[in-house]
Amino acid sequence: MSSPQKSGGMDTAVLVRRLLFFVLLFALVFFYLVLTFKGLTTPRGMEQAQIGREIARGNNATTKVIRPAAIWQAQKNENVDLELDAFYDTYHSPLNPFLYGAVLKAVDGGDFDKFQMVEDSRTIYRLDRVISAVAVILFLIAIGVNYLLISRIFDVKIAGVTAILMILSDLMWKFTQTGLPQMLMLMLFSCALFFIYRALEASIENRVAMGSIIIAAIFLALLGLSHWLTIWITLGFVIYAAFFFRPKGLAGLSVLGILLILSLYFMAKNMEWTGNPGGTAFLTLYGGLTESESNIMRTSDPSEETYRVLHNLNSLIINTSSNMLRQANLLYNNLGAIIAAPLFFLALIHPFKRESIAKFRWIILLMWVMGALGMALFGLSDSATDANQLHILFAPIMSAYGLAFLSILWSRIDLPAGSAFMRYGHFVIVIIISAGPLMLTIPKAIQISLAIDNQRPVWPPYWPPLLSRTLHDATTDKEIIFSDQPWAVAWYADRTSIWLPRKVEEFEALEQLAKDQKLETAGILITPTSFENNPLYSAAPFGTGEEFAALMLDGAALGVTEGQIGQGGLRMRTPILRKVMADYPESRHLFPMRVIYYSKKPLIQQ
Repeated sequence: MSSPQKSGGMDTAVLVRRLLFFVLLFALVFFYLVLTFKGLTTPRGMEQAQIGREIARGNNATTKVIRPAAIWQAQKNENVDLELDAFYDTYHSPLNPFLYGAVLKAVDGGDFDKFQMVEDSRTIYRLDRVISAVAVILFLIAIGVNYLLISRIFDVKIAGVTAILMILSDLMWKFTQTGLPQMLMLMLFSCALFFIYRALEASIENRVAMGSIIIAAIFLALLGLSHWLTIWITLGFVIYAAFFFRPKGLAGLSVLGILLILSLYFMAKNMEWTGNPGGTAFLTLYGGLTESESNIMRTSDPSEETYRVLHNLNSLIINTSSNMLRQANLLYNNLGAIIAAPLFFLALIHPFKRESIAKFRWIILLMWVMGALGMALFGLSDSATDANQLHILFAPIMSAYGLAFLSILWSRIDLPAGSAFMRYGHFVIVIIISAGPLMLTIPKAIQISLAIDNQRPVWPPYWPPLLSRTLHDATTDKEIIFSDQPWAVAWYADRTSIWLPRKVEEFEALEQLAKDQKLETAGILITPTSFENNPLYSAAPFGTGEEFAALMLDGAALGVTEGQIGQGGLRMRTPILRKVMADYPESRHLFPMRVIYYSKKPLIQQ
């Protein structure tokens, strides 16, 4: 009789733990997606969302965010019929925008009027929440896949604790609000690891492993279509597979072949538009070399920079090395501030008895090293939610190895046998420490949400109603807006926007290009994006190459009041801007001293 009762008691305990897990999970979903949600937080996330909307409208992967560098690439290619109002995107990897396109099609997101922000009280764009909800769903799926994977490698206890660490990671939830594909990538990468581990088990047992390798290769190829930088991670697996999976060489070639087959169409489109299989995305290499990526993308002819970079090998070595060191310095944060994840590197020195566990960690290490090298070459900012941040993909599996290593050390501590603390104390400590960043933000976030009747957007630099209502209603589909945040103009105002060049000469050339295509340039929008790294609103940080610096500083530097800006501003005292200001004489603060719109005709705010 005692045995069934004990079994029933264990089942009840398991049921209670699982119920508490799901209660915590959905409480956090409500907290991040409803209670404290402010909108999409990253430029690339907004870009991919607006490409998804164009896909939902049946316009293929066209974009309303136009980089001067992308125009330069298209103009060099004589086979392209360049159209600014139907500009094909070659900057973003295609899978995430197509996923957004399917979701937006389902909710009728292609109808801008249906979701336009026409009320002052509504500061959160509803489609922002739709995009974030997609990421949340993908995150939940990734948690389930990792639970299955880690249960197979270790046991259900380590798998369960890893799942808890994932849902308590503030960084992972922040990624769900960026619009970036990291949660899609996390799901695909976890699926790939699951089949890589199955292939490893089959290889150790002298069974055929090619079936699992091919499935893993498909997931890795889809991962590459989610973010081209993850190809570096795939190369790490290719190197291992070429030498350690039988038949040697065939496994690695199979992975590369599948990646090439699935990427071939998009590479051909990139070639068609830019003459380069990497498209405009190839130019992001400058982000890891001598120039910031934004400066290159805002340049209508980066050929001089290309020459300088190619003939400056020292720059490549120095910048790559410094980027690697910066990654090491920020690794803990980039792994989601999960304290168990960095313990993976200590687990490398432990002689795990099971061969599959021992070998799998070297596959993970090789993939991570190659991914880190790719991030160093192409640039990675200090922001933990940077678009090129790939470390977060390794957080769950590294945490599992870290927990396994910690469990081994914990078992050697002389504690009373059979006590609950002896069995689970190390897990509790890891969970409490890792949950710190999230737990510390929750009380203040709830207090702010309850104190403010209407949620505020990600300000600065975004104030969606100004774009969705005022700017949209003041312009037409045949008008183009130059801006320092074209991604926000494209997503919230649904208008074509060219990233404001650094030089007036290039600006005038782009104006003429639009005129030749019978398009009108409506105005220039200046926002806090220009002052992201310049909080004092000073001229010096703009540099000598920023000829629009006076335009950006005008009003903010003078402290003028809301309404019509006077004629004595900095822009009027800058000779190089006189012609531009003559063409755009009307200037108005859409947000006092922060968002300024220079236009050809008076802007009537409704």
